[in-house]
Amino acid sequence: MEIDAAASGAVLKRERVRDAILQLIEERQPGDAIPSERTLCGRLGVSRPTLRAAVDELVAAGLLVREHGRGMFVAAEKITQELVSDRHAFSLPQAGGVWTSRLLEFRTLPAGARVGRKLRISPAADIRYVARLRLVDGAPMAIEHLHVPASLVPDLTSEELEQGDLYEHLHDRHGVQVGEAVQSIEPTVVTRAEADLLDVPELSPALLFERLTSDTRDRPVEYVHSLYRGDRYRIVSRLSLGPRTRPPAQREGHHPGIPPGDLAHGDPVTFSARGVVQEGM
Repeated sequence: MEIDAAASGAVLKRERVRDAILQLIEERQPGDAIPSERTLCGRLGVSRPTLRAAVDELVAAGLLVREHGRGMFVAAEKITQELVSDRHAFSLPQAGGVWTSRLLEFRTLPAGARVGRKLRISPAADIRYVARLRLVDGAPMAIEHLHVPASLVPDLTSEELEQGDLYEHLHDRHGVQVGEAVQSIEPTVVTRAEADLLDVPELSPALLFERLTSDTRDRPVEYVHSLYRGDRYRIVSRLSLGPRTRPPAQREGHHPGIPPGDLAHGDPVTFSARGVVQEGM
């Protein structure tokens, strides 16, 4: 598969705009206004279509609200439900198929305020920024944006990012032993540039993953957000809800989302998830 340089460049520019707007959102409270599109275009030095693509994604993700004639506002906070196992962790085996990577961008740059906070480093500290297209059996599956403190991986190579498992490379070549990760998943849609890279129609459904990984010393070592094709990727979860207190037939109507209060018995919840790649049409 050939990578369209124009599409790749548009995705990376939109990514930088997205991070700048996220910074504005994190500095404000729900209901607060953010600057107008014209102001943001001037401040960030981008065109109106590029800015609008990033704003559209954040609106679809529920982080911004557009009000006709009034402007853009920080959305109300989302309700988050956390599932905790008896080991305070869950496993996420890799999805099936042969996974490969194609590098879109690989460079060193300052972390900036937002990424610096997530990685607990100075905004001026260098990070390795990586954008790569993830493929399964040769078909594009996801666009991945990685941020790793440069001090941890001074000798990171493009070959490591395109071949093999990155966590294995971190352990074997850089002495970084990952310990745990906190990951969120939200629905969204793809922009025109993202659609070109993923080989799907514009505004197709997608899954937005955000992950912060720490090592065994509780140091943040990686911040990633990825866009996965919604037509070919899904997450399957298996929940163990503790000792059965009712016959199986009486549990058929249990809420899949497990609202607060459903687990009144207080037994630990175990959670495992796996990615499933749908067969191409």
